[in-house]
Amino acid sequence: MEEKGISQAVIGRLPRYFRYLGELRDRGVERISSQELSEMMKVTASQIRQDLNHFGGFGQQGYGYNVESLYREIGKILGLDKTHHFIIVGAGNLGRALGNYINFERRGFIFTGMFDQNPDLVGMEVRGVKVQPMENMERFIRENDVDIAVLTIPKTGAEKVAERLVRNGIKAIWNFAHVDLNVPPDIQVENVHLSDSLMKLSYNINRYQQEQKEKSEN
Repeated sequence: MEEKGISQAVIGRLPRYFRYLGELRDRGVERISSQELSEMMKVTASQIRQDLNHFGGFGQQGYGYNVESLYREIGKILGLDKTHHFIIVGAGNLGRALGNYINFERRGFIFTGMFDQNPDLVGMEVRGVKVQPMENMERFIRENDVDIAVLTIPKTGAEKVAERLVRNGIKAIWNFAHVDLNVPPDIQVENVHLSDSLMKLSYNINRYQQEQKEKSEN
């Protein structure tokens, strides 16, 4: 299966395919055509076929896609056939909200630890996981086979925490801190800037309103 040179745009669509196929599987749907999937996802059928052809295609002409098989194969491509243990650094509102999200386990992401420097938060439980002081973090990572860290702390100090994480074996960081992390190239980082999403919504609202105004004036 050839995966070299695949764009991030294609990779970014795979979780969405996986989610829709999971919903179809849960409803008992056995097969689906690219056209039917296109109508559900609002993505062109040719785009779906092109995306999946990067990984082998999976479909049969005149038959479409076997939902269970395609769901399983995309899960493997995404690495969801493996279990990942993750910790959350930052036990504030966002950190606790992520810790309480039970669907992570359904995808093989196991919430194992939470850390914070605020002594008032240490000892608090989030879905059975106790918040620990930051000084426990390194040993916990090494002893519990943790490979992903979620950063939900302010940008001040985020770089130093990231350095500590990398030194102790973390392979990937889901970064909610508003700062670009300077980590080695073999460390995978996914940046999430919540305000960026709101600004994108604002742009789309303004664009839509401008289009409607231009239509009414013509």
